[in-house]
Amino acid sequence: MSIDATNGVPDGMKVDQLGRVYCTGATGVWVFTPDGRRIGIIETPEVCANIAFGGPDLRTLMLTASTSVYTLRTRTAGMPVPWYKTRG
Repeated sequence: MSIDATNGVPDGMKVDQLGRVYCTGATGVWVFTPDGRRIGIIETPEVCANIAFGGPDLRTLMLTASTSVYTLRTRTAGMPVPWYKTRG
């Protein structure tokens, strides 16, 4: 697959409970293993700027793009950000 490096830059970054890193970049969201090996790209139809794991089980990956918000259910939950603990 050829990557158009002008379509997106590394920006939003999140980690799931298996330690995989999700980072926005060219053509969508790049997914890496904890040791840094790229295991895939979640391609998006427009430039993706940021991502977050959400929903009650943190298994919905939310992607904000140029004009839209996309959601994708994942098999593995995201790591909760530390301030979630203060929400009660």
